[in-house]
Amino acid sequence: MVAITLPDGKVRSYPGPVTGLDVATDIGPGLAKAALAVRVDGEMRDLKAGLDRDCALAIVTAKDADALELLRHDAAHVMAEAVKELYPETQVTIGPSIENGFYYDFARPTPFTPEDLERIEARMHEIVARDEPIACEAWDRDAAVAFFESLGEKYKAEIIGSIPAGQTITLYRQGAFIDLCRGPHLPSTGRLGKAFKLMKLAGAYWRGDARNEMLQRIYGTAWFDKKDLDAYLTMLEEAEKRDHRRLGREMTLFHQQEEAAGSVFWHPKGWTLYRAVEGYMRRRLEANAYVEVKTPQLVDFSLWEASGHADKFAESMFTITTQDDRHLAVKPMNCPCHVQIFRQGIKSYRDLPLRMAEFGSCHRYEPSGALHGIMRVRAFTQDDAHIFCTEDQITAETVAFCQLLKEVYSDFGFTDVRVKFSDRPAKRAGSDESWDKAEAALSSAAAAAGLETTLNPGEGAFYGPKLEFVLRDAIGRDWQCGTLQVDIVLPERLDAAYTAEDGSRRRPVMLHRAILGSFERFLGILIEHHAGRFPMWLAPVQVVVATIVSDADAFATEVAATLRARGLRVETDLRNEKINYKVREHSVAKVPILLVVGKREAEQGSVAMRRLGSPDQEVLALDAVVDKLCAEAMPPA
Repeated sequence: MVAITLPDGKVRSYPGPVTGLDVATDIGPGLAKAALAVRVDGEMRDLKAGLDRDCALAIVTAKDADALELLRHDAAHVMAEAVKELYPETQVTIGPSIENGFYYDFARPTPFTPEDLERIEARMHEIVARDEPIACEAWDRDAAVAFFESLGEKYKAEIIGSIPAGQTITLYRQGAFIDLCRGPHLPSTGRLGKAFKLMKLAGAYWRGDARNEMLQRIYGTAWFDKKDLDAYLTMLEEAEKRDHRRLGREMTLFHQQEEAAGSVFWHPKGWTLYRAVEGYMRRRLEANAYVEVKTPQLVDFSLWEASGHADKFAESMFTITTQDDRHLAVKPMNCPCHVQIFRQGIKSYRDLPLRMAEFGSCHRYEPSGALHGIMRVRAFTQDDAHIFCTEDQITAETVAFCQLLKEVYSDFGFTDVRVKFSDRPAKRAGSDESWDKAEAALSSAAAAAGLETTLNPGEGAFYGPKLEFVLRDAIGRDWQCGTLQVDIVLPERLDAAYTAEDGSRRRPVMLHRAILGSFERFLGILIEHHAGRFPMWLAPVQVVVATIVSDADAFATEVAATLRARGLRVETDLRNEKINYKVREHSVAKVPILLVVGKREAEQGSVAMRRLGSPDQEVLALDAVVDKLCAEAMPPA
């Protein structure tokens, strides 16, 4: 007998082995029709996989959160089948599902063209219409290597050859196409549906190594229905309009160039925006009893070895050897340096919690292909802080931090925040006992803070578990920014200690925390979230005073001086251009307020106020405008 326990707790018994499809059919024809795969004791498997022992079973349908990954994995296989049918000389390599879609890397001497993508996509629809069954086959590794070599698929043979000898592998067959895959997959190609689209071509090195051959990568996206596909494509169009690199040029905020790859040249307006964000964060930190510090950029490599960072991040660190053979590293993060400040002098339990903050400039090597505007750089600044506390203070400090974080995000316009709980990674420092303690403490603190978390398994820092705070922007994209980590490893490794109430020497707990994360990346997110139309308090130029006639130049200068004296960021536009031209130009620059003055306004001491995005204007006395705009431009906190 085989006992199958369903999600509602009911048990169905069968005299012998069955499949997930059998169980779904037994429950009802509607479920059998909707079934895509099964989850056996929590593990996703093929719908027709044999069940020969007692287990917990859930039927996976399109309504399940992880069903999209299954769909997109199938889309990659269908695309590879289409490519092999149209271009038989092409070799297939790897094709995983990714966020919002899938890709497959191909080896082919002739470059694919946009017209080729249209042909491939059309052939994919034909394969879906064929509704080819997708079947899993168990193969001996060496037999599989020989099989793919016989097909001229050297890349696939190399992948299989790297699997330990004697191990059984699985191949999936659909029509005449067969591919190496762990699965699971949909029951047939027809279940993929029609809501997919091939998006773009790119280059990719074989196995991600620049020393290997360059392959051709085709990206695509796939969804369960056309409505979701259309919504995604619309979001991409909106994202292109909001691209921070384009807006950065139009608004003259920053530029980047090859001579300083991965770094940012902040222009006056961009640096004004940067300083507005930094000033806001500094006020927030001071109000929450943080002390600000500054630590060196170059630190002896031995410190990074002692902390454990060198073991994990050595390839991402910029290093230098001096003339006297000192081996130094440019700081990739701030935490070991903050421990050095903590260790100066004797610390008592009365000194805790100690909230130590730094707008720390860090450098990490990112491959050139991974760089992306100011969102992925090599030189960046973190709004970093480390809270040194006792174990009993973890919960209270976590609750206070989470409240601060929510307020900060709200002030920047982000109200939809999700939280992931990342537990121990495979490669980590510290004992299992210390990890048990840290994970339990963080879980309890998160609950006390009223956080609903989803598990992000194995993604904790090497020294401790963490909470990851994910912002959803105005067009529905998610960005992981803030973090909070509980660390009882680094204080031990770097010999940080305080004197307890009983006079004993104890290790503090370190709470690593950031709200914005990288300033550069957060500013890129902020630009795209607001589409460059910043709230008044953040706008690099808050007001432009523009003239209609030259007779109003003196009055425009007087208006600008009055506003500047009240702390507003103001520019004048006295050019001999038509006012409509000036309005269009400053609208492109996303200036929130345009004050228009002509001869009549100069005589009456008034201004015509236009707001960005509105065709209307309001004529007000100068004093009234100054008070109104000063109130609107007041920063939060």
